[in-house]
Amino acid sequence: MGLHIPDITAAEKQKVYECLDSTFVSSVGSFVGDFERGIAEFTGAGYGIAVSNGTSALQVALELAGVAAGDDVIVPTLSFIATANAVSHAGAQPYFVDSDEQSLGMSVEAVRQVLRDSRSTPDGLVNSATGRRIGAIVPMHTLGHPMQIVELVELADSYGVPVVEDAAESLGSRVGSRHTGTFGTMGILSFNGNKIITTGGGGMILTDDEEIARRARHLTTTAKQVHRWEFEHDEIAYNFRMPNLNAALGLAQLERLPDFLVAKRRLAERYRQAFESFDDAVFLAEPTGTQSNYWLCAVRTRGGRERRDALLEATNDAGLQCRPFWNLLHLQTPYRNLPHARTPVAEALHDSVICIPSSPALAVA
Repeated sequence: MGLHIPDITAAEKQKVYECLDSTFVSSVGSFVGDFERGIAEFTGAGYGIAVSNGTSALQVALELAGVAAGDDVIVPTLSFIATANAVSHAGAQPYFVDSDEQSLGMSVEAVRQVLRDSRSTPDGLVNSATGRRIGAIVPMHTLGHPMQIVELVELADSYGVPVVEDAAESLGSRVGSRHTGTFGTMGILSFNGNKIITTGGGGMILTDDEEIARRARHLTTTAKQVHRWEFEHDEIAYNFRMPNLNAALGLAQLERLPDFLVAKRRLAERYRQAFESFDDAVFLAEPTGTQSNYWLCAVRTRGGRERRDALLEATNDAGLQCRPFWNLLHLQTPYRNLPHARTPVAEALHDSVICIPSSPALAVA
């Protein structure tokens, strides 16, 4: 039993066949624009810009937020490595902070400490731990559970630091009635094969700012000038546009997203009830005041790393694909020598959390 298997039906195949029949399978075609508009409408964002994957979406969003070479970007150490890699691709350096025990996301208090200890300069806020300007803050909505994004944006605004949300895992998650990825200057989504809906590979930048949307679209399509036949490009840019073929798959998946979300919540409730009787594991539920998409359901074990690994060995031996959290970013080979804040909560979460099979089809199994 896999951790998260995409749910593909005849509807997706039909939409892909339509794209193949159109012969527009690459960066030109109607499905990309339709998918962008569909995601924007679903999330309530003003604009959606479809790109090749979530990492490229985050890289471009950081650059558009004003992150410059040599800046620090505050990132949770408990995240998939793509979050940090996007910062590096933008020419900046990740500065890792701790997690919040309830939401699993970036700790607002940990960020507050960094900003409070920083010094103000004419060029912006400078991190006292590194001597670098703080270019942005990138919270991540872990496993689809919304972090304390309202509090974080209020804090960041008070210091004049932009927030770019890594909402790669949280399509369908909300704080109150507002969708994740729409609180900061920009947000990004991922449509990788293991996400709640997939385009095979793909991502999207979300923003309410018309000029940012225009620039994002321009930068991700090689900065080509509009002309009937000339190939004129006005700056060095990226070939990051989502292919039409991927967008066709995504459109069919998007039509099924409401049903996926219902199935995910049904599965989460079944897990919650099942683990009520367990002494050594607790189901991780959505934070109060939020609605999680429960992208991955997870439990927290009692007994630390030794107990976690024993359960992982037993479940995987039984054919159940369970996984721990990603290894903490400040301990990963490319980043282990960088300065970072203290991370006791993230370390405890890493040593005790297990992600369990979460495919929407399991809700009807």
